[in-house]
Amino acid sequence: MVKALHQSSITSLPLLARGKVRDMYAVGDDKLLIVASDRISAFDVILDDPIPGKGQVLTELTEFWLKKLAHILPNHSTGIDPQDVVTEHEREQVAGRAVVVKRLKPILVEAVARGYLIGSGWKDYQSTGSICGIALPQGLQQASRLPEPIFTPAAKAEFGEHDENVDFDYVIKQVGSELAQTIRSTTLQLYSEAAQFAADKGIIIADTKFEFGLDEHGQLHLMDEVLTPDSSRFWPASGYAVGISPPSFDKQFVRDWLETQVWDKTPPAPRLPAEVLEKTADKYREAATRLMA
Repeated sequence: MVKALHQSSITSLPLLARGKVRDMYAVGDDKLLIVASDRISAFDVILDDPIPGKGQVLTELTEFWLKKLAHILPNHSTGIDPQDVVTEHEREQVAGRAVVVKRLKPILVEAVARGYLIGSGWKDYQSTGSICGIALPQGLQQASRLPEPIFTPAAKAEFGEHDENVDFDYVIKQVGSELAQTIRSTTLQLYSEAAQFAADKGIIIADTKFEFGLDEHGQLHLMDEVLTPDSSRFWPASGYAVGISPPSFDKQFVRDWLETQVWDKTPPAPRLPAEVLEKTADKYREAATRLMA
């Protein structure tokens, strides 16, 4: 297995933040270095055991999708090699897992597109018959394909908390009507084109979330990670069935193992055995390989 990186330690650049997976550094006043570590979280707890190679897969897939979807809207890419903005002895930490991006003003709304009824959407539907204020047909089952993809935004939560599903009016209040409508239509276009492409590869994209930001001219940009197993539900079409939660190319294998342990879902989490680490790494890599083949 490849060597895992739990946390980067770039000292030649100012550290701005560490998220669940990514470490962010300032590159001058107008750019960022974002390093995708191999950290993995489950139930909003960052685990002590990283998934070897996960950060490279997330970076590789995001770069793949940014190129494929660049005709829809600009994105955060600069084309600068991350190894050119760090010192020589720090290059190993960024190789294959980091990007230098434009420093944008983030829009503090999760732009979620759903094509299937699963996760928090399924729970909301069972309670109210709708998701984020969008009424859905009666009688749908878990994992049902929706009549058409829907935009179901979420309010960004504080670190360690769950994002909260909100309605479209919330987005309008945050960014204004015109930009909110642009975000909604762009989210659905990105999802629809990606879902069609993935379907041809035998993968269902059940849902995904996008992050957007504005440049100094107010131009909307796609940013952060795009259509990865961490930001999306990828299902193998061969394993799809209505009425169940289909198998997925993500950290579900970790979650399922943790559910068998005696643990109250607060730190520290149980240590992951080598077999779970290896199988989870294989799932991430398989998704990337199939999509980019």
